[in-house]
Amino acid sequence: MTAMSSECTRFVQLSADEFRARLPEALTIYVNAMRYPEGTAEQRAPMWLTHALREGWRCMAALDADGVLLGLAYGYKGRGGQWWHEQVRHGLTRREGVDAAEHWMSDYFELTEIHVSPESQGKRIGEDLLRRLLDGVPNAHVLLSTPEGTSRAWNLYRRVGFVDVLRDYHFAGDPRAFAILGRTLPL
Repeated sequence: MTAMSSECTRFVQLSADEFRARLPEALTIYVNAMRYPEGTAEQRAPMWLTHALREGWRCMAALDADGVLLGLAYGYKGRGGQWWHEQVRHGLTRREGVDAAEHWMSDYFELTEIHVSPESQGKRIGEDLLRRLLDGVPNAHVLLSTPEGTSRAWNLYRRVGFVDVLRDYHFAGDPRAFAILGRTLPL
């Protein structure tokens, strides 16, 4: 077995078919980056495949010289009826009011996933993925959710100008506290 290089040599936009073909690789990065237990990938796979069918879906991947996936980011146009949208709209309306919810959620791109393999973190691959993914997105805002607490992800989001939209929020069925962060587009 040869050692995998963690040097990113190129970024590519994946089509939905390419994303499906690389799904096992992408989910392995997700599970490792998030330190989730085994079995998480199997639970997430159907959801990720459904996301790839949504309006405005786009995905960027970081690859090494051998074409091995080092990281990826994807998202789509957020809209009413989607689980995340309804959860966040409810929380934001309850805490900040209808005007705040309307401001952030009337025209946004949901940054659904962004993950870099642990051995490739700290090399600005995540920031490059984020910037490339959002380049040309026509929505007024970008929104994301991330677990509360200092992390490389938090540092990245703050560095590129994300602000607090809703803090210490609990999604239905998840005991962890999350922050909803957002910013105006373009970056």
